Amino acid sequence: MAWVIILLGYVLGSIPTAYIVGRLLVGGDIRRMGDGNVGARNAYHELGPKAGISVFFLDATKGALPVLIARSFGLPDVFVLVAGAAVVIGHNWPVFLGFRGGRGESTTIGVLMALVTQPMLILAGPVLATLFLKKNTIIVSCVLFIPLPLVCWWLDVPGMLVAYSVALPCLVGVTHYLRTRQVSTARVA
Repeated sequence: MAWVIILLGYVLGSIPTAYIVGRLLVGGDIRRMGDGNVGARNAYHELGPKAGISVFFLDATKGALPVLIARSFGLPDVFVLVAGAAVVIGHNWPVFLGFRGGRGESTTIGVLMALVTQPMLILAGPVLATLFLKKNTIIVSCVLFIPLPLVCWWLDVPGMLVAYSVALPCLVGVTHYLRTRQVSTARVA
């Protein structure tokens, strides 16, 4: 059962919500708009605030679902964490779009909301204030993901989840770096 839920996580993550919303709203391919990213930020800028916010919540929900399903089946923590990583990997490298997806911020937020809810809620205020003041998702991600392990530690969250609150955002950072590097390399060539 554990491997079925992990596979389900990857398949759920692979559902390209920004791509689907772009097709439904404007009949266009989000990968050919803005920065070409299949995520909430690009949807917000290219399809409008309502679309971007909707994509954010859909991506966060698909991030939380495999974790909640794995927990509801009483799977050991390691399988719950792998299911969470699988959904982010599916979002970043979706089978349905030739393994070229988003960066995983929204999906990671959903996974972490399901796993470390209290620390995420504590950081929600500073995150929303930063988003409102700066309107820059890179800065917002830093305000959320950098102090998250410290808040988890402060609240006596189990060590495995503290480590996970570091590792999963690192996957987002690596994906962002690789995508940004590919875009800048393509522009130079």
